[in-house]
Amino acid sequence: MASIHAAKMDNSPRLQRVAELLADGRWYSTLDIIVGAGVCAVNSCVAELRANGIPVDCRRVGKDRFEYRRADVGEAHGAG
Repeated sequence: MASIHAAKMDNSPRLQRVAELLADGRWYSTLDIIVGAGVCAVNSCVAELRANGIPVDCRRVGKDRFEYRRADVGEAHGAG
């Protein structure tokens, strides 16, 4: 299995926008992230955030919908 080439947080405005959106620990749908952070490939952004040491939870909601949140702040802020 090939590993992805993850961008570094400090020089990636795209990853910084996604991380900032997820920083409150709330669950965000794929569409929320696309619109809120101005990105296209949410699953790739999440993989790159994880490669940069930012834990991101993912859950399936219904048949075709996924939601994401920062794993290290979600429970601490009572979100969910």
